Amino acid sequence: MAIPKKSTSISKKRIRKNIWKKKVYWAALKAFSLAKSLSTGNSKSFFVRQLNSQTLD
Repeated sequence: MAIPKKSTSISKKRIRKNIWKKKVYWAALKAFSLAKSLSTGNSKSFFVRQLNSQTLD
């Protein structure tokens, strides 16, 4: 016969959710920082090729 599993406590669920939220927060902060440095041209880790207006015509 199948044995029912024990349910996870609310506090354990909350702890796991907060860990996940913290990881997401840092990933978003890193992505925003990279986007900001790319837009201002201060990025040292990415090289963005600028297109001339003549090549677009």
